[in-house]
Amino acid sequence: MKKVLVANRAEIACRVIHSLQRMNIQAVAVYSDADRLAPHVQMADEAYHLGPAPSSESYLLADKIIQIALDCGADAIHPGYGFLSENAEFSEACDVAGITFIGPRAHAIRVMGSKLESKQTVARYDIPLVPGTEHAIEDRNAAKKIAEDIGYPILIKASAGGGGKGMRIVNSSEEFEEQMDRAQGEARASFGDDAVFIEKYVASPRHIEVQVIADQHGNVLHLHERECSVQRRHQKVVEEAPSAVLTPALRAEMGAAAVQVARSCDYIGAGTVEFLLDEHHRFYFLEMNTRLQVEHPVTELITGLDLVELQVRVARGEQLPLTQDDVQLIGHSIELRVYAEDSLQDFAPSIGTLYKYEEPKGPGVRVDSGYTQGMEIPIYYDPMISKLIVYGDSRDQAIALMRQAIKEYDIQGVETTLEFGRYVMDHEAFVSGDFDTHFVKQYYSPEAMIAQYADEMEAAGAFASWHHSERST
Repeated sequence: MKKVLVANRAEIACRVIHSLQRMNIQAVAVYSDADRLAPHVQMADEAYHLGPAPSSESYLLADKIIQIALDCGADAIHPGYGFLSENAEFSEACDVAGITFIGPRAHAIRVMGSKLESKQTVARYDIPLVPGTEHAIEDRNAAKKIAEDIGYPILIKASAGGGGKGMRIVNSSEEFEEQMDRAQGEARASFGDDAVFIEKYVASPRHIEVQVIADQHGNVLHLHERECSVQRRHQKVVEEAPSAVLTPALRAEMGAAAVQVARSCDYIGAGTVEFLLDEHHRFYFLEMNTRLQVEHPVTELITGLDLVELQVRVARGEQLPLTQDDVQLIGHSIELRVYAEDSLQDFAPSIGTLYKYEEPKGPGVRVDSGYTQGMEIPIYYDPMISKLIVYGDSRDQAIALMRQAIKEYDIQGVETTLEFGRYVMDHEAFVSGDFDTHFVKQYYSPEAMIAQYADEMEAAGAFASWHHSERST
């Protein structure tokens, strides 16, 4: 494998290119009009234009991406995450074209891409599942009876869903019909598939996921867990590894279950098995993401492994270079997703120009970024600017490092989630480890953050106003 096309953009494209070049593999970038001068284009050995800014006219053009790979002599395509990374047809089309897809086979993507089919598949391996229906709801009256047997509250979830779309909490039978209509409408609009199912609503869950890696020779390893419970709108903002609440025994049990999930669909490559952990520390299979996760750096830092390198090695047919006993867990790592969002305005996107952009540096600090000073945050894509990752000997040290790194990260021109990240790091619930996926709902509000940092925010606001007036004169 001498040349790989990276079918993505921004920080994940930069991240993949970095590992490819370190492995002495030529990296090929693709880009839209909006990304013509982006860092991933500058980093790559070759770069090719895809089309206009909208992803439907650029990064989602599977046939065009494959043709570019063929024309430039690329041996493989790395999809990153998002866009085409979990598209089974794209994986198959790569195979047909004689190009290696650096990810799982289409079968695994399809099985795990359907929440219903994935649950049916892993159920054969005695992996704990949240009580619920095993098939898509066809008879509403029968489904209502099942909901009553399970006991309210329940969740109605889109089978093809993700990111909180097509998901509705139902607290009583009186709400059932209305929430069913809403869930199916969202599912149809978002995924073109209105199939939904029911499962018990776990009231105080923690979101724990386990990184797995599997080669083509039957070896499957787990690389320990990540805690991803601090979320807004069902999407992660803060992740850490390891979890503050898992015991060694529970870690081993969940790791073994994740390996079984991977084996259930003949998985190859890097993937993540997601679980819910209830207040009694019972865990339940949630889903499997058949790609590299946004939060993979925290796993890299506690294990000392390069997950992109392992993906490449597995894709070119090598055996994994380590056994389960070789997988380390040393220290603690925390990641904050730095979004161009206004956390004082319900995390609304904040589009603008990065007229100042300075990243923090120093021991234990890593920034995976796709932007530089002077660039615009385009409206066409996810508004993540970067990932701020820290690593320390202990969780307390990692939290202290994150606080300092946030303070040293200077982004001006757009609102970001940096201050929200600081609020999380300072909050007693997070520091103690006693929190769940309702952290934002229970503890965060714009008023609470303003009250906590009132003096500093007032000073910063005054400076920003002065700076703006100076630039305008």
